[in-house]
Amino acid sequence: MSGSNKDNTRSEEFKRATAGVLRAIAGNDEVQVAFQPGPSGLAGKRARLPLPTRALPPQEMARLRGAADSLALRIRHHDDAIHNARMPSRREAKDAYDALEQARVEVVGAKYMDGVASNLRARLSEECEAEGYDRMTRKDQLPISAALALLTRERMTGEASPPAAQKVLDLWRNSLGADAEAAIAEMAETRDNQTSFTRAARKLLAAMDLAEAEVDAEPEESEEGDDGEQSGQQENSQEGEGQSESDTESMLGAQPEEMEGEASDDQSGEDADEDAAAAEGDDKPGGPQPRRDKPILDSDALYKPFTRSFDEEINAEDLCDAEELARLRQQLDQQLQHLQGVVSKLANRLQRRLLAQQTRAWDFDLEEGILDAARLARVVVNPMLALSYKRERDTDFRDTVVTLLIDNSGSMRGRPITVAAMCGDILSRTLERCAVKVEVLGFTTRAWKGGQSRERWVAEGKPRNPGRLNDLRHIIYKSADAPWRRARKNIGLMLREGLLKENIDGEALQWAYKRLLSRPEHRRILMVISDGAPVDDSTLSVNPGNYLERHLRDVIREIESRNQVELVAIGIGHDVTRYYRRAVTIVDAEELGGTMMSKLTELFDEDAAAQWARASAERAALVA
Repeated sequence: MSGSNKDNTRSEEFKRATAGVLRAIAGNDEVQVAFQPGPSGLAGKRARLPLPTRALPPQEMARLRGAADSLALRIRHHDDAIHNARMPSRREAKDAYDALEQARVEVVGAKYMDGVASNLRARLSEECEAEGYDRMTRKDQLPISAALALLTRERMTGEASPPAAQKVLDLWRNSLGADAEAAIAEMAETRDNQTSFTRAARKLLAAMDLAEAEVDAEPEESEEGDDGEQSGQQENSQEGEGQSESDTESMLGAQPEEMEGEASDDQSGEDADEDAAAAEGDDKPGGPQPRRDKPILDSDALYKPFTRSFDEEINAEDLCDAEELARLRQQLDQQLQHLQGVVSKLANRLQRRLLAQQTRAWDFDLEEGILDAARLARVVVNPMLALSYKRERDTDFRDTVVTLLIDNSGSMRGRPITVAAMCGDILSRTLERCAVKVEVLGFTTRAWKGGQSRERWVAEGKPRNPGRLNDLRHIIYKSADAPWRRARKNIGLMLREGLLKENIDGEALQWAYKRLLSRPEHRRILMVISDGAPVDDSTLSVNPGNYLERHLRDVIREIESRNQVELVAIGIGHDVTRYYRRAVTIVDAEELGGTMMSKLTELFDEDAAAQWARASAERAALVA
């Protein structure tokens, strides 16, 4: 007992000291510091740090100090208004833009504080090892945001990146190009001025084909023109203030609150140029969108993939080695440990409801079975009297399969995908106890910016209206026939950095639906967990703007009209009720577990009511 109290006291002292140092480095006594399960994050003046364990080994202390120093330096050296004034609209570009800014504030803040610099180096080295950078053999395995941030950090500090990242970074260095190298050099020179740094950052994104190049103002412009530009930036800043917290959290692993692909206001003046580029078949994924006022021919509107040659349906264990899979599962178990109390209550509540529905019907007037108490008087009078027994009837409830289809897009990065993985794991265990088959599926793409499908399209001369222009990746985390204990490690793969990319919901829904139709169970339930509309920059850049969304609506309409599968959807942060007839939208990812339990309970309650009605009708027919 004394040892436990000592550990608790040590942990509390460490948390108080860390919070005090964070406020001191940030230069703001009003910063609120909370220690909670999950990754670190920043929302306004509230800093969230991972919850330390009681033992507090030295490696964990160093990691927590590095996380605290990183948040503190962002509070002190970062201006949201300046940052948002040049924020690109594409998700991948935003990730890189945020990562570059985080590298800047850490380099600037640690310049005169050796202890902070040491903490940040240790944290960066551990992150590179944890993400498996040393095992990467191709440049596309390392997210472009991480690659650009590491290369820029090297140039700003003059120090080499951690050894685990050196091999894969060498692949990136050899393919940057002169424009990107010049932009990185400019960022190193302007690191102390955020405005100049953001301008150089946008040049780097343009050189990497992640965002459109900015048009510099002419030096001869009148004062009125300068004022107009400044006022325009102020308007953009005001619009971005409402998004600044979500943008910051997106960089640190929390849920982003805007959908990828929404065009920024400052690009509205380039519509004519973009339309002309679209007519020429511009192959920049973040580039032009087709004109909305042009008529769309029926043949152009039909959804089709340009090629299926590079699509893949793959088991989770085939996407990484056993060692990494075990590490990711351990990371998921650590997240589950802190929620075990709440999770157990939800799971037990659902299990009680399900088990209560499994044995609610009886067959009476049988020659053998359990003695029917209502016939007890007849048995006493004549023990040989037949038809005095009853037997419980197994209902059709056992003949059920549930599929969880989880969005594995980049916008789910951070807390949303972590909570989705935890809920998938918990539901698999709970429903398996009740003899309900469960499969867990995920959908994403193999690459950003189109991958091999787009390369083939370019090689064939960029034909117009090519259809879907990306390589699908459909992941089987747990098949319906696989027991949870055999598939438990696979579910942890959702936490792997670099797995989450684009989302093409329509074809993923078709895939999950066809898998369910092939199942022998009479009742099939498909639950979709997503955070918004389908988005794939490569496809949308050369097709009508609502191409993927229209296909998703068509697929949902077909599934719901056939009544062979019960379809329900849960939207995280975005309204999915405009797509699905039976859907619910949650604001916080933390609500996902309870919402999933509630929707499944509703479905099974409806099933129980239908069974009760059938049993009553059968009983009435027998009496008649």
